[in-house]
Amino acid sequence: MEKKRVAIVGAGVSGLAACKHLLELGFRPVVFEADTVLGGVWARVPDFTALQTPRPMYQYSDFPWPDSVTEVFPDHRQVMAYLDAYARRFGVLDCVRFGHRVVGMDYCVYDAAGDGDGVAPPAWDWEEWGGNGEAFGSGDGEWRLTVADAEGSVETVILCIGRFSGVPNIPTFPPGKGPEVFDGQVIHSMDYSKMGTKKAKEMIKGKRVAVVGYLKSAIDIAAECAAVNGTDHPCTMVVRTKHWIIPDYIAWGVHISLLYLNRFAELLIHKPGEGFLLWLLAILLAPLRWLFSKFAESYYSIPMKKYGMVPEHSFFQALATCLVAIEPKGFYDRMEEGSIVLKKSKTFSFCKEGILVEGESSPIKCDINSAVGLTSTTVPLYRECIHPKIPQLAVLGYSESIANLYTSELRAKWLAHFMDGGFRLPNVAAMQKDILEWEKYMKRYAGRHFRRSCIGVLHIWYNDQLCRDMGCNPRRKKGFLAELFGIYGPGDYADLHPKKD
Repeated sequence: MEKKRVAIVGAGVSGLAACKHLLELGFRPVVFEADTVLGGVWARVPDFTALQTPRPMYQYSDFPWPDSVTEVFPDHRQVMAYLDAYARRFGVLDCVRFGHRVVGMDYCVYDAAGDGDGVAPPAWDWEEWGGNGEAFGSGDGEWRLTVADAEGSVETVILCIGRFSGVPNIPTFPPGKGPEVFDGQVIHSMDYSKMGTKKAKEMIKGKRVAVVGYLKSAIDIAAECAAVNGTDHPCTMVVRTKHWIIPDYIAWGVHISLLYLNRFAELLIHKPGEGFLLWLLAILLAPLRWLFSKFAESYYSIPMKKYGMVPEHSFFQALATCLVAIEPKGFYDRMEEGSIVLKKSKTFSFCKEGILVEGESSPIKCDINSAVGLTSTTVPLYRECIHPKIPQLAVLGYSESIANLYTSELRAKWLAHFMDGGFRLPNVAAMQKDILEWEKYMKRYAGRHFRRSCIGVLHIWYNDQLCRDMGCNPRRKKGFLAELFGIYGPGDYADLHPKKD
């Protein structure tokens, strides 16, 4: 069978995996990467950034970390080296066009003469995805990409741009309340990260810095500021929402993966498409789920109580929405010494001298303000990859999980098998119904954070669906007890061999 033309946008963890699995099936994809290096979000991060996931859970199933890396949470330099080694090992680098930014995408349909006569309407009326439920559609159209320094036509596009790529998301302000009235410098966390460690440290040295936000990027930047300036120029963090910022995944000597990352833990949760028996078990076992969450909270909240930073939402809700962050080393110590100062406020605005927050009569004076954008968005995707109404396009890496890299790899394997004719998608109505089931699950357990794409505490149930689509046995462990209580990770899917219909 003639292999079709495929474009992959982005050379991060998802793009590398997609390219690798397509290469194995005989495709020759082209990877467009706007940056000059691979790695996606890992290529430009603050110096204190390290993995949020324990190393054994953050690896490709067929490419373990080198023995020289022993840290539980490797830093960003080690992650970049690992990704580079993966790309070289499987020939992915030969497919990457660095410095090529995709600036436009149009889906063109063919007229009777076989020429593309324009862009298809926003919503297609097919009952089957692309007209026939197959990866390359019915042959009536193709995607035309406009790329800086290049352009071309491809039949299928895989977007691997992730949640944190692209244009910074900056809040809007009323007239006279925004960054334009501030005499200092306002910079988004994305732009700060792109500066590189040396330039960033030079910029913040001896300056009063305020960081708006309280998740991974925010605490990494604050930690870097505190390390550079100490207590002479404390870094102020404006916290709008308290989050679970934890030292590791061990609570009272128990690794919390035993509470959340096995099949037994998923029996405690209502699942999309579950039958009556699983529905009944989730109801009966709900008190145990509450107990697990309180057990973890009783430990992790100890340092938070001192600063009034215990979140209003449960630890379980945080996991369900992938809103748990691992603290940079010594983060709470920095608060204790006074090099990081917290200001809790639901709203904030700018003034000439700095930032105005609730409960403060005078502004927080600063020279530099770093803002972290909102990420509360989701996209209706079947299997977290396919939009039922958009043909010949897939999205990888947008929906998060507890271990993003290996989840992206399994999706990439699923997608490559689909593109190789391994299976057909269900009809559009069935895909839309499945998407609504997953949205119902998120609304049930995520609370006000449900507008995030995350499979967090149901990653095994989700992986089971991918395995069944590929004709593989979703039960990956030996023995009943191991299957029920064993921790699922990348190694369980190392010998996955998809079967064609």
